[in-house]
Amino acid sequence: MAIAQALVSHVVQATTRGVPVIVEGRSGLRVLRRTSRQRLHSVLTTLPTSHTEKNRAHVTRWSERGFAHAAAVPDAHAHPHSVATSNPTSATAPTPNPGPVPVRGYTRRQHCKLEDLQRRCEKAARIQDYPFATDICQNIVIYDKGLVPTSDSDAADYFASEMIEVLQSGSGVAIIRGAFDAGVVDTATAVFEGIIEKQHEADDSDQLAGIGATDQVRNGLEKLAVLNPRAFVDYYSNDLLALISRSWLGPGYHMASQVHVVGAGSPRQAMHRGFHLGVQPLSQIEKFPTHVQAALPMLGLQAEVAHVDVPLDAGPTTFLPFSQTYPQGYLATHTDEFKEYYADHCCQLPLIKGDLVVFNPATFHAAGANATEGTRRVTNLLQLSSPFCRAMETIDRPQIVKAIYPELQADTLASGVTTAVANAVAAAADGYPSPTILDIAGVPIRGLTQADAVFTALRELQSADELHSKLVAQSNHLLS
Repeated sequence: MAIAQALVSHVVQATTRGVPVIVEGRSGLRVLRRTSRQRLHSVLTTLPTSHTEKNRAHVTRWSERGFAHAAAVPDAHAHPHSVATSNPTSATAPTPNPGPVPVRGYTRRQHCKLEDLQRRCEKAARIQDYPFATDICQNIVIYDKGLVPTSDSDAADYFASEMIEVLQSGSGVAIIRGAFDAGVVDTATAVFEGIIEKQHEADDSDQLAGIGATDQVRNGLEKLAVLNPRAFVDYYSNDLLALISRSWLGPGYHMASQVHVVGAGSPRQAMHRGFHLGVQPLSQIEKFPTHVQAALPMLGLQAEVAHVDVPLDAGPTTFLPFSQTYPQGYLATHTDEFKEYYADHCCQLPLIKGDLVVFNPATFHAAGANATEGTRRVTNLLQLSSPFCRAMETIDRPQIVKAIYPELQADTLASGVTTAVANAVAAAADGYPSPTILDIAGVPIRGLTQADAVFTALRELQSADELHSKLVAQSNHLLS
C-alpha cells in the first residue's frame, strides 16, 4: 500500500506539470497525461501487489528514457532528476519545468528552434554545384529550357540527378525559363478563362474565402482534357515537366492541377508548406509521427506554370531556400517567430509567361500580394504525387460505410461511440480531409472527412441511405 501511495503522490505531481507517465493496470499499460489524486488512488490501490511493483519499475524505467524524469518513485534506483521526499504520502513542491518533454517518435511545436532553421538557411547556393544552371539569384537556381537536355539519355540522367540535389539538399526551388511555349499556354489560358466565366454566370466561382478578386479552377487537369483535348496534349506533353517529375517521384506519378487567377489588391498568402500536411491545422500535424513528416516531401512535388508575365508587384510566389531541410518545418509554420523570420528573409523573382517553377513541397513558400492596379496573376499550380500514394485496391468506401452502418448504429446506441466503433470507422471511411475541399453549396467544410460525416450521422441518428447520399455527394464534389 505504501508503494501505491507513493505512486499516487508523484504521478499526480508529474501529470500536473504536463509530463506523461506510464502505469500498468489490469488491462495493460496506460499513459496518464493529466489526472487527479482521487482517480489515480482508485486505480493503483486496488491493484494486486505484483502490478504495483511493476508500476514502480515502469515509472523508473520511463523516467530514464525521458518520459517522466521529474516524477520517478523515490527509491535507491530513482532517476537523478526524480523528486526526493522523506514522506512519500505528502505533496512535494514541484521542481521547475525543464521544458517540453520529447515523446519518442513525435514532435511538438515547442521543440522548434529558430536557430536551427537559421543555421540551415543562411548560406549561399553555388553555381559550380549545378553544371546545367545558367544563374543563381537569391539562392533560387535558374535554368534555361534551351540548355537543359531532355532527349540525350546520359545527359538527361545527369540533369535529373542535379534536380534531385536541388530539391532534396539544395535550395529546394528552381525556375526553368521558357519551359512552356507561349502559344500553348495561351490556348490553355483561354479554356480556363471560359470555365471561370461560366462559374460566374452560375454563381459558383470557386472563390477562395476572404479574397474577393481571386478565382480558382479546381481539377483543371480533367476540365482541360474534356473541353480541349488538343490543348491538353500540347500542354502536358512537355518533356521538361515529365523529366523533372520522374527525377523526383519516379515513373507512374500522378498529376493534379488547380488554376489560380489572382486580381489586383489581393493580399499575400500566409507562409506554409505544401500539401498534404502543410494545409492542415497544428492539432492535426502533431498527430503524425516524426518519421512520417520526414518522408512526406519525398512523395510529392509542386510546380507552377506562369500563364502571364508576373512582375514583382503582381506577387509571384515567395520562397525560403533550404527550408525544406528543416525537420520540424510543418510545425514551425504555425509559430510566430518563424513567420517573422520568413517575412524578413524570403526570396521572390519575377516570372515570364511560360516559365516553370518547381519546388520541394516542404520548402516554405507563400503567394505574394498583388499590389498592381489592374494586373491579374494567372498561374497553374501542379500537384504531383508519388504512385505509392494510393491503396493497393480501388475501394468504394461510401458503399462499405452503408453496409456496416446499421452495426455501427447498434453499437453506438448500446455503448456510445467507443474506441471499438472508432476503429471500425477508421478502417471503412476516409479519415483524411482533401486539400481541395473548399465548400459544398457555399458551406465551408475544410477539414471534413468521410469519418467525420459518419460520426455526425451516428450522433444525429441519420439513416444509412441519408449518410450514403452525403458521402457520394462529397466524392462527386471533389471531382467536379
